[in-house]
Amino acid sequence: MQTEKVVDHIVNWLKDYATNAHMKGFVIGISGGIDSAVTSTLCARTGLELLCLEMPIHQAPSQVSRALNHIDWLQKNYTDVSMIKVDLTPVFDGLLAALPPVENEESRFMSLANTRARLRMTSLYYFAALKKYLVAGTGNKVEDFGVGFFTKYGDGGVDLSPIADLMKSEVYEIARFLGINQEIIDAAPTDGLWGDNRTDEDQIGASYDELEWAMKMQDAGKDNSHFEGRKREVMSIYLRLNKANQHKMVPIPVCEIPAQLKN
Repeated sequence: MQTEKVVDHIVNWLKDYATNAHMKGFVIGISGGIDSAVTSTLCARTGLELLCLEMPIHQAPSQVSRALNHIDWLQKNYTDVSMIKVDLTPVFDGLLAALPPVENEESRFMSLANTRARLRMTSLYYFAALKKYLVAGTGNKVEDFGVGFFTKYGDGGVDLSPIADLMKSEVYEIARFLGINQEIIDAAPTDGLWGDNRTDEDQIGASYDELEWAMKMQDAGKDNSHFEGRKREVMSIYLRLNKANQHKMVPIPVCEIPAQLKN
């Protein structure tokens, strides 16, 4: 990959899009992870306004620390970068208290994890509307179009996706080029939606390197029957998630009414 030219291309694309949309800049949620760090830095390089939101919900201290360190680094290296902390923990707890109880608390863990992401999306769009900003998405190609590892109308609810055509390995390459804090580069990827230290790999069952390989194999027309051992297992994981999460990757289905029924 021609990393410097790719960076310039994304930065120019971001600036052109915002300018043509008559928007002042971008708002992005900073998680302490590699994707939000790279995306926010690319937005900052446009020279337009950038608002970084730190939105903890029972967050692990290490994630908060990495996020704050990154924002501090951005503000030292780029102009027009501002930061607001919105503590969503009491909002989440209040919503949880308002919801009816369930017999098995574990049965709603996934629903509550997705609720966290949707509360953050709501906060991002509040500030976007207030300040005439675009909500910048942080999903990469493997997450968005491979296994659908994002929350529908949560972190998937954005105005534009600067890094969605980049594999995870390419995001890391850009991070090193941009000089992103090493603690973020070294941290195990996590969606931060569970209030514990579980990683993306723990949830998916495969690493991003493995998923990238599987995505390339799918593009080459291969399936799990072509492989054995761990490769077969990874391919099965990838294909299962790719199929199950198509509803996130394709346009919302519209029930089209036949013309003769409208007359």
